[in-house]
Amino acid sequence: MKLTTVLIAAPLAALLTTALAAPPSSSAPPIHTFSSLVISPSGDRVASIENLQSLTSAEQLHGPVIVRSARDGRVLESIDPCATCNYASLAWSSDGRSLAFIATDPAAGRAQLMLAQGRTVKTLASLEGVANTPRFSSDGRTVAVLATAAAKKKIGALEAGVEQVGDIGAAPDEQRIAVVSIGGGELSFITPDDTFIYEYDWTPDGKGFVATAAKGDGDNYWWLADLEAFDLAKGVPRQIAPAQWAKYQMAMPRMSPDGKSVVFVGGIMSDFGPLGGEIYQVAFEGGMPLSLTPGFRGSFNALLWRGKQLFATAVIVDRAALVAVDPGKHATRTLWSDAVSANAAESSVTLSADGRAGAAVVEDFGHAPRIIAGPLPKMTTITHENDALTVDLDVRSVEWKSDGFDVQGWLIGPAARAAGRQYPMIVHVHGGPAAAVLPLFGTDYSLYTTVHEWVEHGYYVFMPNPRGSFGQGEAFARANIRDFGGGDFRDIMSGVDAAEKVAPIDDRRLGIHGHSYGGFMVMWVVTHTNRFRTAIAGAGISDWISYYGLNGIDTWMLPYFGASMYDDPAPYRAVSPLESIKSARTPTLLYTGEYDVEVPAEQSFEFWHALRDESVTTDLHVYSGEGHLIQQSAHILDLRRRLPEWFDHYLTP
Repeated sequence: MKLTTVLIAAPLAALLTTALAAPPSSSAPPIHTFSSLVISPSGDRVASIENLQSLTSAEQLHGPVIVRSARDGRVLESIDPCATCNYASLAWSSDGRSLAFIATDPAAGRAQLMLAQGRTVKTLASLEGVANTPRFSSDGRTVAVLATAAAKKKIGALEAGVEQVGDIGAAPDEQRIAVVSIGGGELSFITPDDTFIYEYDWTPDGKGFVATAAKGDGDNYWWLADLEAFDLAKGVPRQIAPAQWAKYQMAMPRMSPDGKSVVFVGGIMSDFGPLGGEIYQVAFEGGMPLSLTPGFRGSFNALLWRGKQLFATAVIVDRAALVAVDPGKHATRTLWSDAVSANAAESSVTLSADGRAGAAVVEDFGHAPRIIAGPLPKMTTITHENDALTVDLDVRSVEWKSDGFDVQGWLIGPAARAAGRQYPMIVHVHGGPAAAVLPLFGTDYSLYTTVHEWVEHGYYVFMPNPRGSFGQGEAFARANIRDFGGGDFRDIMSGVDAAEKVAPIDDRRLGIHGHSYGGFMVMWVVTHTNRFRTAIAGAGISDWISYYGLNGIDTWMLPYFGASMYDDPAPYRAVSPLESIKSARTPTLLYTGEYDVEVPAEQSFEFWHALRDESVTTDLHVYSGEGHLIQQSAHILDLRRRLPEWFDHYLTP
């Protein structure tokens, strides 16, 4: 068993001591956030959207686009043309003179494509709907964007669905590539109106695009998406590589500088958003994709061409990394890595045009976000707005063996411990299952609070990355196929044993929590072991048979089960927690969103009903108007009260 200990120091403890003991207040200092970070082509400036994010709710104050010096973080420009808008999706032109971004006015339901040139800001195009991902053509004369006109909901299955009345499934929202000249005007839609575009890239000659695309419901068909080319003049699609859902999903398509090939991240991915896999290459004219990184111990999540050099970002076990890739030799070289969460506009790290300088927003369990920038590999901190937001923690990256696999997880506890004291521990199982826990200071969407708040409240927190997770290579990510609740369950339980060997954990006071796939794992755990004294399951799956027919993204299950539920129901039934409900004894709290598309609320209702019939203590709370993510501030505040009250009732001495 490998053990890495990181001591993370300083204040905030006094502010957080009572944060979970009572309904949280807004008195804790907010986090200064830096989103959509992009470095200029010359590497001398960085731009990001800077807001203040409350630690205790979803409330986020309106903030501007800030351009800073990449050398010392000095603010050069503050861009804020719309006081009622939210900004997103920054992109530099190739000459670094123009900065494009999206301004969305939620009240008006309008998205605007904005262009900033120095202190001059103008609207290039406006759309009644939603838009994202602007990109300049190589000559800088045209800007492309992904746009959905008259959108019925926000893009993505994580968002709240629409009310299911009338003609169900008719005329789904279609996200399309649209273009406009930098002189401004009407958006011209390029791709067909029956096709959903997920991700795209310009061809080097500026005459077309490569994209991952599927016909029909965009929420559901990403797992069946093709890699296609679209001609700018006619918008006619041409297939480059067909969907191969049994082998991999395709993400992050990027044209090579010579226009002869396309690279993409291919792997088993349970969600569109958290990406991971190997790097594949295919001829632009079409053909069979070839892996450039077979056997790589890690999961690539973004690709960037800079000149003739291909760069990639990856999760490598417990670290975020930037890697140089040699497609000809199928070789990789790690340029930078750290035990942090890193993010930028379209990858973990943003790079200058020559690939010599980079920037990223990094954070860890004990330190709030900051921008690092500079020559690779020695990027240094250039922002200090969050310097006071640090917490004294004992952070351990724990590795253990399970069925011959190397498994990793994070164990977080207090830096100072009373002699002889044993602590209760909460096991948090991440969603996905194709995802990974990396160090995060702020609120994890599925934990609805911060790790350091749980620690200050008297708990150890254990966050395993069992098989099926990113970070250990594609074989590890695929190791849970047709084995949900099998090997991953054993990994989690042996991980608890590993945690108890290195920290003063009271095995009689264990709790478990998870959301989405993590919610399923909680339901599975409480029907297969009585080791945990209590449990909380958010948006969990209790019956894979009924889930297949109710959820809005049934195609995600095909790579994992090998066939639809209608063709082969046996493996779906075998891993349904309701099939083993007679073994349940653990008091369990359940919560879900009213309009959840990914995991409909009925799944929680079924498990709640079954527990009640078996006389097991249970509560169920449904949040009105919410989707798979609980996002409204009042509801997050309620969860921040409800979750610790439940755990405290069963786990305090």
